[in-house]
Amino acid sequence: MTILIKGKKHRHKVAFIRRSMPRGSTSSSPSSTLDQLLYGEEQRVTNQPGFIIQEPEAEDEAVEYIPRNPINTVNMTTTTRPASVPDLFTTPPGIRDFLNTQSSQIQEKTIQECLPFLSGASGDIKRNQYGVPHLDRKRHIAFLHKSLGKLPAPYVAADAARPWMFYWALAALYTMGEDISPWRERLMSTIIPIQNITGGFGGGNGQMSHLAPTYAIMLSLAMVGGQDALDIIDRKAMWKWLGALKQPDGGFQMSVGGEEDIRGAYCAMVILSLLDLPLELPRESPAWSPASTSFLSGLAEWVARCQTFEGGISCKPDAEAHGAYAFCALACLCIIDAPHIIIPKYLDVPALISWLSARQYAPEGGFAGRTNKLVDGCYSHWVGGCWPLINACLEGLQQQSLAGTSSTSAYIGSLYSREGLIRYILCCCQDQTKRGGLRDKPSHSSDSYHTCYVLAGLSSAQHKWRFNASESAVEGGGTLNSAYQWTSDVFEEDSPIYEEEDRVETLHPVFVIPQSAAEKTRQYFSSKEEF
Repeated sequence: MTILIKGKKHRHKVAFIRRSMPRGSTSSSPSSTLDQLLYGEEQRVTNQPGFIIQEPEAEDEAVEYIPRNPINTVNMTTTTRPASVPDLFTTPPGIRDFLNTQSSQIQEKTIQECLPFLSGASGDIKRNQYGVPHLDRKRHIAFLHKSLGKLPAPYVAADAARPWMFYWALAALYTMGEDISPWRERLMSTIIPIQNITGGFGGGNGQMSHLAPTYAIMLSLAMVGGQDALDIIDRKAMWKWLGALKQPDGGFQMSVGGEEDIRGAYCAMVILSLLDLPLELPRESPAWSPASTSFLSGLAEWVARCQTFEGGISCKPDAEAHGAYAFCALACLCIIDAPHIIIPKYLDVPALISWLSARQYAPEGGFAGRTNKLVDGCYSHWVGGCWPLINACLEGLQQQSLAGTSSTSAYIGSLYSREGLIRYILCCCQDQTKRGGLRDKPSHSSDSYHTCYVLAGLSSAQHKWRFNASESAVEGGGTLNSAYQWTSDVFEEDSPIYEEEDRVETLHPVFVIPQSAAEKTRQYFSSKEEF
């Protein structure tokens, strides 16, 4: 493949040529590769197999695409599409790496899988003038109602995930405008037996307390609301149990004696905030010391150590960056303090933005969760949900820089393609069969997990969240309140590619439940006397 890059002063001809390595030869060592990157343009260029830079002739003006290996371009066809669908979402990538690997083969298949849905060639599906199908609310709602009913026998193996199942279904139903309060009684009857006297909730009857199901239960109770539902929670036992999970290095275990990772940090902070629990550590906590007396002690520093050399966030220090962990890290920090104060203090923001930006692919338009992985509908939230928090960080910094000037607008535009994500969600993630629900990608079946987080990503793409920095992050009583300083509006910067009937409700950018539910839950527990 040859690409000519046009510029005002300097133009280079870049040729990507697949070369065979001599049998028995080995690739350069990591240290020699680093030397090539750091020292010497000539050495760096000539020693990279398959990568050549050539100076073009003076008359070279445009970008030229010449496949050198036609075998590798088989099936990379452009599909017929409505004129209103941009080429970006209907054609294969213009720059391709012809090194044939298992990962590249799967990526090719995924592109070919998605192109017919994105281009409008995937069957008799009604689309709007922008080539985008409508959100099939009725079918998806029916799918979610079914997921809240009696499940087949094989689901016994997923007994520990029951709290997640009703959280996913309830959050998704709310997002599509359904009243979820009728599920309150059933939810309460399910939850009461799985609360442990030592604090927290298990995934099912007789199971030890774990932060993951406890987090899902807290959010579910907040969504259905009502004093009788919220009073199920033993706040004092919860506070002591969270103290037992807090670790001397600043992080949280997911269960007593269990793994310590970024999920624990996020889930613990959500629970502490919604239940308005004291930030002071119980004296029996393994993390308590005269120098460490708070749930916040060392927490932000521990989160900072989870940022990787790529710029993303891993589950724990020195592990692989992952989109869901990036959201957990950012949301955890935004509970502790204002985004523009705490995020740049503990994270390399430009590196994180670079890593998050690289997770959105074209032509698919959706997000992948890790480097060299495929797009997946659930990352519409896990990666897409990072952007409102990053935007708030940058806008707060911009506002600070404008202090004392005549300018009043600190607005930062979208840092990702909202159109691309919305197209992927509505074109590729909807199960258009009688089953309904939303899915990872067209070749996968729908489930309540993907239905929840795909809709959460759609909501985030359709709305603009702003952080109100006029309030303090910690009230006089020591309870965190920065997570309750957000407001939202419909995003109208670009012409929407969806109809008004396809707009969904907003979910809080940190808690991923209705904003009113989070605020009412916090207010209720703030009004209660000390336990």
